Amino acid sequence: MSTAPLSATPARRRLRKAAAGRLAVAPLLVFVALAFGVPALAMAFGAFTTYNPGQPSQYTMGNISASLHGGYLDSLLGSVKLSALSALIGVVAGLMLAQAVVTSRFTLLRTAVLSASGVLANFGGVPLAFAFITTLGNAGMLTTRLHLDQHGWSLYSFNGLTLVYLYFLIPLMVLSVIPSLDGLRRQWREAAQNNGATTWQYWRHVALPVLAPSLLGGFVLLFGTAFAAYATAAAMVGASVPLITLQIATALSGNVDPNATNVALAMSLDMVVIATLVMVVYLPLQRRSARWLV
Repeated sequence: MSTAPLSATPARRRLRKAAAGRLAVAPLLVFVALAFGVPALAMAFGAFTTYNPGQPSQYTMGNISASLHGGYLDSLLGSVKLSALSALIGVVAGLMLAQAVVTSRFTLLRTAVLSASGVLANFGGVPLAFAFITTLGNAGMLTTRLHLDQHGWSLYSFNGLTLVYLYFLIPLMVLSVIPSLDGLRRQWREAAQNNGATTWQYWRHVALPVLAPSLLGGFVLLFGTAFAAYATAAAMVGASVPLITLQIATALSGNVDPNATNVALAMSLDMVVIATLVMVVYLPLQRRSARWLV
């Protein structure tokens, strides 16, 4: 009796499972295509289209060129500068806080910090801006009691906006780096101590090189979060701090230029390109970190 049908049965089962898996993920792929693909195509179409009164629309690079010159370029660079600075500070502060939580002997402290970080990382927009305005604004409680305005403090500035962004970026960094800190093996520290290494030498030569992909990935994540933030900055600083998200809102709502909407779409396309580059950097770093911290 031939054994071919018996040997083919497991292969058929694997094919059925693979087909079932593809079928199960199909609704997600359709949703992603409709929710992200269609708007992205519409945005790209508008970014390369110019409208002239009484004439048919034309395909041109004028909108892209305009989005990279003058005040639009200043806003793009301002967003990149703000995002990079707040992300860098968030990585350092978040790492220090997360390390303190990981090394603490109090389980309740870890639970409380993780719970608070989960809430604060998603707390933003107008409520966050209002909280800071009432606390550190020109007539805020701390500003008046500590006379901060006499020392040059202004919440409605680049530095003030950076401080507000750190309110949700640091908790986000804590959540993203704690799993990596948990992956640092105690044997590595003990081996370093047995060989006479100080705490600084252990962090410099062992811990930080292992954590480097996670820290860089956290920086990229924080940068992307700050780069895309809009509501908090719109409620706080308005046009006093040039940001690309605020320029897009202005072009969409308050500009009489018939091509202003298309320029806004071009600026949005610039943001998508930067966000794509961020994700291209972030994903390989996460995979490299996972190989070390298993």
